[in-house]
Amino acid sequence: MLSRLSRVQAVAVCAVPLVALLGVAAFVPLPFAIAQPGMTADVLGENKGTPVITVSGAPVRKTSGQLRMTTIVATGPDAEVSLGDVLDGWFRTDSAVMPRDSVYPSGNSVKEIERHNTEQMTQSQDAATEAALAYLGRSSKDVKVDLTLADVGGPSAGLLFTLGIIDKLAGDGDGGDLTGGRVIAGTGTIDADGAVGAVGGVALKTQAARRDGATVFLVPKDECADAQAELPSGLRLIPVTDLKSTVASLKALDSGKGNVPSC
Repeated sequence: MLSRLSRVQAVAVCAVPLVALLGVAAFVPLPFAIAQPGMTADVLGENKGTPVITVSGAPVRKTSGQLRMTTIVATGPDAEVSLGDVLDGWFRTDSAVMPRDSVYPSGNSVKEIERHNTEQMTQSQDAATEAALAYLGRSSKDVKVDLTLADVGGPSAGLLFTLGIIDKLAGDGDGGDLTGGRVIAGTGTIDADGAVGAVGGVALKTQAARRDGATVFLVPKDECADAQAELPSGLRLIPVTDLKSTVASLKALDSGKGNVPSC
């Protein structure tokens, strides 16, 4: 039938079912989540009136500057996301459209997801403590570290927790602060051996960091391209792969001597 119609007529005929399909899709929930920049928290300070890092069994330094962990906030696992929401998210720089299964495991209830995120945070905190004490050559038998961060789940604050513990216990090792007095933000998982892992959502996290005063952002090296995509003005990226080189980069940044890598 379409072969006997003019091009204009054929387009018109095809457009009818397409418009109808889009009309239906506009009201049907889609399998996406909409994410935006979330809160940040200075791990060297307090969050909701409670110290994020509490150390016992060893003297603690008075620190300057900030080490801000970053988050994203996404529509809930049971939220309905429409075609209009998706189109709006695609055209905005302060939000991102992500497959729901990449944000929330498929088939899990809200309570199961919350429990999973809490478990990941606990595991991240344990790994961060192990990595920090191992870097400093200290034993967990002598030094106890408690990490408290309300209403945040997942493993992506691991690197910042580790740096915060090191800064409170030893600083840069020469009497100064790891931050050099700066507001430094970042993201990244960490394991007990100090390896830093990717986390996702870094383009939104850089916006949250700059909004809250950061001038430097520590980003897992594999996510440099994502971080550069919507990089806010005035925010410097430092790629990281492991704890030792991250500390070395911060020391070089403060002293002005040595190599500070860039994306």
